[in-house]
Amino acid sequence: MDVSHILDELNENQREAVTASSKYVLVLAGAGSGKTRVLVHRIAWLVDVEQVASYGIMAVTFTNKAAAEMRSRIEALLGRPAGGMWVSTFHSLAHRMLRRYYEEAKLDKNFQIIDSDDQLRLVKRIMKSLELDPKQWPPRQAVWFINEQKDAGLRSQHIDDSNNYQTQILNKVYAEYEVICQRSAVVDFAELLLRSLELIRDNPSIQDHYQQRFKYILVDEFQDTNELQYAWLRLLTGKQTTLFAVGDDDQSIYGWRGAKIENIQDFSRDFPNSQLVKLQQNYRSTGNILKAANALIEQNQSRLGKELWTKDDDGELIKLFTAFNEVDEADFVISHIQKWVKNKGKYSDATILYRSNAQSRVFESNCIEQNIPYRVYGGLRFYERAEIKDALCYIRLTANPNDDSSLERVINHPPRGLGQKTVSVIREYARDNEISMWHACQQFIKGKVLNNRATGLLAHFIALIEAMAISREDRLQDHFANAIKRSGLKAHYTKKEGRDKGQGRSENLDELVNAASEFNYQPESEHRNFNELTAFLSTTALDAGNTNKTNDCVQMMSIHSAKGLEFPLVFITGLEQGLFPHQNSIAEGNLEEERRLCYVAITRACQQLCISYAEQRQLFGQTKPTIPSIFLNEIPSELIDDMRGHRQRWNVTPPGMKQKSRVDTNATVFAIGQLVTHNKFGEGVVINTEGSGKSARINVNFYQSGYKWLIIHYANLRAL
Repeated sequence: MDVSHILDELNENQREAVTASSKYVLVLAGAGSGKTRVLVHRIAWLVDVEQVASYGIMAVTFTNKAAAEMRSRIEALLGRPAGGMWVSTFHSLAHRMLRRYYEEAKLDKNFQIIDSDDQLRLVKRIMKSLELDPKQWPPRQAVWFINEQKDAGLRSQHIDDSNNYQTQILNKVYAEYEVICQRSAVVDFAELLLRSLELIRDNPSIQDHYQQRFKYILVDEFQDTNELQYAWLRLLTGKQTTLFAVGDDDQSIYGWRGAKIENIQDFSRDFPNSQLVKLQQNYRSTGNILKAANALIEQNQSRLGKELWTKDDDGELIKLFTAFNEVDEADFVISHIQKWVKNKGKYSDATILYRSNAQSRVFESNCIEQNIPYRVYGGLRFYERAEIKDALCYIRLTANPNDDSSLERVINHPPRGLGQKTVSVIREYARDNEISMWHACQQFIKGKVLNNRATGLLAHFIALIEAMAISREDRLQDHFANAIKRSGLKAHYTKKEGRDKGQGRSENLDELVNAASEFNYQPESEHRNFNELTAFLSTTALDAGNTNKTNDCVQMMSIHSAKGLEFPLVFITGLEQGLFPHQNSIAEGNLEEERRLCYVAITRACQQLCISYAEQRQLFGQTKPTIPSIFLNEIPSELIDDMRGHRQRWNVTPPGMKQKSRVDTNATVFAIGQLVTHNKFGEGVVINTEGSGKSARINVNFYQSGYKWLIIHYANLRAL
């Protein structure tokens, strides 16, 4: 049989994977090594060469887009439709099973799927019926709890809540949620997979049917599977099933949402006598970019191990820019993109990557000033984000209390007991009397039109806005910081959306304070009644309305959003300790996942990679010095083009690396750049040492407490 159409365009390792005869195969596919090609050609090999019926093949991936692309490429390679073959996402395949066996799954024949918004609304109704205060028990927290338990394969009756009051309450909501969903014949996304797993597990005949049917199961992005997905796969993998998993442990960056890197690392243990094939030839990046990525990821201890290489040239060195501050960093990035475009490149060739979404603001402002088209990928522009709009509405009310639109947005946000009925009464009264809602509120308070509770709450809101009002002595950033603090928005979002999302919104609010501190107000060019606050608010309104529909635009995105993408020109910004790696990940001991995230960022670059950090950065409206990221020293110096000659100044050494600047006292050795912990101040990074013996001192930047000089003999520091 002629197999040239399947094998000719593959390299040696890809061919090994495609033609593997082992029952269990793990393909460790490095970034840009052609994993989708291997999956597609493996399926074509099974159908055309091994004469496997399409009916007996299941290919599982994570997104509808990836599934559609895979099916399209399979059919193009086979030259015919892939009839009978299941190529889809975990959720879609589980849904398909439940539709066929709805009775065995204890579902109504016409069961419906609810999305995340419907799920939240249902949980809100349940919590209201249970008389739970949404301020104390945010509905989103309950939704997370429910989905987290389902992803772990747990029903409400399986959860031990005897020793935890919070778990007792949330589990009570979960139990009621299950009852209502069953009665209403609806399932959420997490339920699809859990119900499908239970269907297969509890019905031997159904399990046997699928194990007999699907003799070949192929899994994409195996490193991203969670506990429930892995259990689902193992149930479907029968004694006669061939399991072909493709993934990359070095690109496992979703631990925070349940992905278990152990699934890929323990593959050989869970599936004995499995075959491991490593795809290490990269078709995307230049040699120097790959050398940098390899050197960085080698620092991780928990990995299966591989080394990317390319037949192409080494290409340009990696450009390192040491910025004075975040504004200088943005100036460098945007000016470099402009040079790229002048040299016949396109704006869409470039992407700006950052660890925190709040970092986008200064890049967006620079693009607007330079009239450069840009797009925030996978998110909203800075001034379009909900928390920024919320804060600006509070601030607009301090400048103009008659702004009805702003008042309506924040009068009960965060919730303060002023419900829609009260707001409607105020709105109608204002309209009937041709006054603003602010004046209507004041008249309601004086005339005691509402009941005592509503009147008191209204008076508190009016007093809150008045307390936020700017005085002549206030700096603009102080006014913003005061308004944000008094509004309670940070605490609201943290409690409502959990630590990760809440922290992101909190960082964005801090960045709004930074924007106020950097605002360049020129009163001589403005109307005499146009003060600094009004000028800022007008500027942000214009920025928010400044959109460009062209496809040729600079891409801005978080590194998590960049996975799976590639660009000729990549900027990795904010490589500072506490920012990238993020302080939360450092505190929780997740430095290896942060390093994998940096590895993903580096391997997005095809032709040119630029990395940058700022010597100082605005935080909470104040300029603070920074410590360069621990990742910078993990890139070999011979790969770096230091654009400012500052490399000797960021001598940051990770634990275990040799370092000249050391202090040794009482058998404890500390190196500059080393991570340490203190009983009182928590974790931090060593930035300087001086003296010797019992007089030796050490300067540590603690993530929570800032800079501290400590006498080592008495400090009881421990190296991490």
